[in-house]
Amino acid sequence: MAKHTITLIPGDGIGPEITTAMRRVVEAAGVDIEWQAVDAGEGVMDAYGTPLPEHVIDAIRETRIAIKGPITTPVGTGFRSVNVALRKALDLYVNLRPAFSIAGTGARYDGVDIVIVRENTEDLYAGVEFQEGAPETAELIDWVREHGAGSIRPDSGISLKPISITGSSRIVRWAFEYALANGRSKVTAVHKANILKYSDGLFLKVAREIAEEYAGRMEFEDRIVDMTCMGLVLRPEDFDVMVLPNLYGDIVSDLVAGLVGGLGIAPGANIGEEYAVFEPVHGSAPKYTGKDVANPTAEILSAVLMLRHIGEREPADRILAAVKAVLAEGTAVTYDIKRTNTGSTSGSVGTQAYADAIIGKL
Repeated sequence: MAKHTITLIPGDGIGPEITTAMRRVVEAAGVDIEWQAVDAGEGVMDAYGTPLPEHVIDAIRETRIAIKGPITTPVGTGFRSVNVALRKALDLYVNLRPAFSIAGTGARYDGVDIVIVRENTEDLYAGVEFQEGAPETAELIDWVREHGAGSIRPDSGISLKPISITGSSRIVRWAFEYALANGRSKVTAVHKANILKYSDGLFLKVAREIAEEYAGRMEFEDRIVDMTCMGLVLRPEDFDVMVLPNLYGDIVSDLVAGLVGGLGIAPGANIGEEYAVFEPVHGSAPKYTGKDVANPTAEILSAVLMLRHIGEREPADRILAAVKAVLAEGTAVTYDIKRTNTGSTSGSVGTQAYADAIIGKL
């Protein structure tokens, strides 16, 4: 088995505890990894003046693969998000969010198996914003009015929604290639092109053009985002791989996670042409720090995605099977899973004991 060097960012709050559990499970599965640990987040602000020091990004550039725990973005620092900053710095244009039913999670639905492929770099999250009352905002409002593009109230804040052919093409093509490589049957492009003609309309146009290249190999459909949300609640089995612009992808991926039990079991990955960063999407839950109660399932399942990405599919499959077995048995699960299933936390186990139970199934 090949040896892999991987950057590990433990994160804040419960991050160090759940990443420790993840490491133990991955190592018990027999994967040979040299972990290069670096710190980011609230805990490094005093030393570096930023939650994302440059050496953290350099470490990921060196190893090309990273896995992280949740990171707290410090309040009142002017720094918007460590996660967004990483995506921009490394051009991680794919946000991959699989959601699949696992027996024993207490989810409201069974048989869900949906993969969200979210564009990660543009749309309203591009960060092109104009503050209410700023001179440049007034200039933009005047420009819009003078060019007959519409009327904007003078006391508005403005966020621009850029969607490009380049960004749309690469995310849609990635979704189709992922679907083919993983034996999926359909790609659904989600949009609001009936209203947003020039942004979502462009995304839809590009998606339809690329879908033609895969005709006969992959089914394709497009759906309006609001109808998609209703459809996911009514008939989640109608969906397979879904590709979405940034904002809709953020919202719909959490909706889909809710179908299968919530963010505590939702893995995630941010992938680009050169680098990939794997992470759970839940928060750092600082009030639970150091209490050995946090659920590490999302972190462990994110490691499953990582192992598949680096070609370690067999141990990844064993870890996934072990997680499913422990959750299905329900006797050695963390408090949140126990409470969902029984209404009580009695009999739940801690973070590391849960990891021990998974290791025992490998």
